[in-house]
Parts: sequence; C-alpha cells; structure tokens
Amino acid sequence: MPNARATLLSRRGILAAGGALGLGAVLTACGDDDKKSGGSDTKASAKASGPWTFKDDRGTTVKLDKVPANIVAFTGVAAALYDYGISVKGVFGPTRTQDGKPDVQAGDMDITKVKVLGNVWGQFNVEQYAALAPDVLLTTTFDAAGTLWYVPDESKDKIAKLAPSVAVSAYDRKLDVSLARMLELAKSLGGDVTSAKVTDAKKRFEEASARLRAAAKAKPNLKVLAGSASQDLFYVSGSNLSLDLEYFKALGVNFVEPSEKAKAEGGGWYEGLSWENVDKYDADIIIMDDRSATIQPADITEGTWKKLPAVRAGQVISRSPEPILSYDKCVALVENLAAALEMAKKVS
Repeated sequence: MPNARATLLSRRGILAAGGALGLGAVLTACGDDDKKSGGSDTKASAKASGPWTFKDDRGTTVKLDKVPANIVAFTGVAAALYDYGISVKGVFGPTRTQDGKPDVQAGDMDITKVKVLGNVWGQFNVEQYAALAPDVLLTTTFDAAGTLWYVPDESKDKIAKLAPSVAVSAYDRKLDVSLARMLELAKSLGGDVTSAKVTDAKKRFEEASARLRAAAKAKPNLKVLAGSASQDLFYVSGSNLSLDLEYFKALGVNFVEPSEKAKAEGGGWYEGLSWENVDKYDADIIIMDDRSATIQPADITEGTWKKLPAVRAGQVISRSPEPILSYDKCVALVENLAAALEMAKKVS
C-alpha cells in the first residue's frame, strides 16, 4: 500500500481535520476486514414515509420516492445517526481495531450488525455495496470541493452509479454548525430528535461549552497545542479549517498556531515536525489525536516528547479530529478540554 499521507495529499488535497490519518505502516497493520459479514442493526429504522428530499452541504439536493431504508454511511456518520435512532445497513471507514473491538469512530454501534465495506483508507468493496441495494450513501466532506470522505477515487464513479450521496461538511466551520446539520439529516430520515435523550444531550453540550468559555477566560495565558503522532513525524494542527478547533477557539481557547508558510505542505491543516524538533512550540496543554491510525501518547517512546513541559506535568488529553457528530458524543470533547484548562498550570 502506498504511503497514506502522500495518498491523502494527492487525492484529497488535505488530511482530515488536523491529523495524519491513516499513516502507511499503521493502515497496513489494520488488515483487510471487509470480508467479514454482518446483518443490519435492528435498533431502529426510519419512521418517516413518503417522498424524501435533502439538500446537503455541497449544495446537492437528493430526491427519492421514499425515505431511505437501505443506508450505507461512513462509520462516524453512522455512529451519529445511531444516537438519533437511525440504523444503517453498511459502513465504510475505521470500524474495527486490530483486536476486533469497535474503533473510536464507531461510537455505540454494534459493529457485528453492520456490513463493513472497508475498514481503512482505500478500502471499499463495491460488489458488497451493490448487494446491499443502497438507497443513499452518507458521509462527510473535508474540503471546499465537497469530496466524499473515505470514498476511494479509484471506484468513486462506480459507487456513484449505485446510489445518490449526501455529505455533511466538516470543513472550515465550527462544530456546532455541523452538529446542527447532522441533526437535520437525522430528522429527515425519521430520527426522533425531540426525545428527552436528544434534548438533554444538546443541553449538556451547551452547558459544557459555557464551562469551556469560562475556563478559557479564567486562564487566557495557557497555550494549547493540538498534536498528532506518527512514527516519523509529529503534526501540529492550526486552529483554522478544523471544526472542533475553530469552535474551541471561538470560545476563547488560546491555541499554538503554526505559520501559514509552515502549514503549506499540509494543505493548510498542520505543520509536520521531526521528533528532534517536537519542542519547537511552547505549550501548557497538549490535546492528542485519538484516532486508531495515530500513535497514542502512552505509546510514544521518543525522549524529546517525554521532556516536553506539558507531558512532564501530565497535561495531555485526547482530541477527536473527526468527532461523531451527535450532541451526546461531543459533550465529553468539550468537557474534557474545560476540565484540563481548569486544572492546568502554566508550564511553558
């Protein structure tokens, strides 16, 4: 398999919100899981009926004679819809870890009850997709062109002929905007978006946001660095373009910002540093990419990393550059950063 970082840059022009998603050695190790089968999740199904119309974030309007029943979605989108009572037949994208457990992007879904069409970057079993007789394909997009996330360039034309697609943008907008759009999509598919569970989650998200705003205001001098680790490079994300970082910044969080020139090679998303230069930026808190294709803090052995003031102070927390876009799943993301700011000391 070609180096996934190069693949992402050449075929998408970007990396997903702030990280080095799917680095070659890690992706290869994930194995080919798309041969495993599973039935559909019977937790819930669309309750609406009649004609269905939805205008997505590309400006594309999809019209069907009835509400989609056979839904195939990017794993993170499927996980968000699951929280709103919508089940899917198949998924593509990070779904299983190497030990067979649900990937972080699978949320609360029972992954044994969905057909996994591809578990890593570049995998998408078109024949199995066709066999599901899909009514619609749902995913996100991470660029201004509306490129369908995790739909391979090599097979996108074949995939497009089998069912229309809908994309929710996760590009250059704030988290709350994408959350609202996913809620709209769930509602159109028959999800119960007025249930106590959903309204409570939205309230908790708003309360967490107020808490983060207060924490950032109380400690404006604390600097937060958004990082992602690979075997060869450490990626420092800029706060622009990433929906979570843009939202946190709007609430007052003080982020380390690589220069535009430094981010140029990363499509505007990040600056790549060698491990020898991982101390280029001073930071009091480090929030680290939690996706399975990246190296997690506990597994980083580089001595330069261990010497960082934030690491030595234990002021490192996780970050989800591709958050599951339901209010329930995003509450913890905001709360965790608020708590880190509240407890952190100035160490840089």
